[in-house]
Parts: sequence; structure tokens; C-alpha cells
Amino acid sequence: MSAGLENVLKKQKEQLVSLPQKDKIDEDIMQLVGFIVGEEEYAIPILSIQEIIKPIDFTRVPSTPEFVLGVFNLRGNVIPLIDLRKKFTLPNKPIDSDTRYIVLKDGENIAGFVIDKLTEAIRIKKSQIEEIPETMTKKDGFIYGIGKRDRGIITILKVESLLKKDF
Repeated sequence: MSAGLENVLKKQKEQLVSLPQKDKIDEDIMQLVGFIVGEEEYAIPILSIQEIIKPIDFTRVPSTPEFVLGVFNLRGNVIPLIDLRKKFTLPNKPIDSDTRYIVLKDGENIAGFVIDKLTEAIRIKKSQIEEIPETMTKKDGFIYGIGKRDRGIITILKVESLLKKDF
């Protein structure tokens, strides 16, 4: 397990210890990992994460969309690498010390996603997650919902939509 994922899990354990007993039993809690892309914070379910790694070399693959950076080798597995900045039509940003690859898995589908910065482990009640209006996104969009927190809102992404090949 990568150090980044270990830190996130450790923070989540600390949050769990500090929760009131009734919240510990509540099964309507969604466990997420937060991260920054551009100026926005997003989150994905923690169980969809295979691992979080520092950037490694990748190989460009011809005739793929601009947001597909290429493929990289992770312990013998060739994994596609997708730049979320480009997928979300945001301007480029050079890789820096905060940049990470989040490797997501949904069934047989697996891919790595470039994010600007890992933030924190998040526990949020499902009752605090609002669906987004259909007018804001296409039917099979990337957004699962909007989580309401004390510090504002967070966009929760659909892993299955991120992993869907759309090229």
C-alpha cells in the first residue's frame, strides 16, 4: 500500500475514533478520499481506490484523446493514465511535489488519474449528499452528487463513469 493511501486511512481512523457513538453504528456514512483538480475539491469512494502513488514515467499512446496521457507499468500491469485537468477542460499544470496518480478500479476496469493534490479522508452521511439537477450534466456524467459539509461543498465523482472508455 502506498504511503499516501496509508496516510488517508490513518486520518480516517482518527476521524472514526472522534465520532459520536451513534455515527459509528450508522451505515449511511459514505467514506471518501478528497483531492484537488484545478481550483475545486472532488472526492471518490475509498473502496474504489486501488492505490495512490507519486507520478512515475508513462508512455504516450498514439491516436488517443488528449486527456489520455498514455500508459504506465504498475508492478507488471499496464494501466491507462488519464489527466483529470484535461478531461475537465482545465488548463495544463506542470507536475509538482503535490501531484499524485490515483489508481481506481471498478470490476475489471482500472485506470490511473492525475490529480493536483490529495486532501483528506472524508466521512459524510448519505443524507448530506444531494443529487445534481439533470440540467447541470449529461445523463452519464461524472458526478455522483454534491456533499454538504461544514466547510462548504464537495463534488463526489462516479468512478464507473470515470473508468468508462469514451473514445
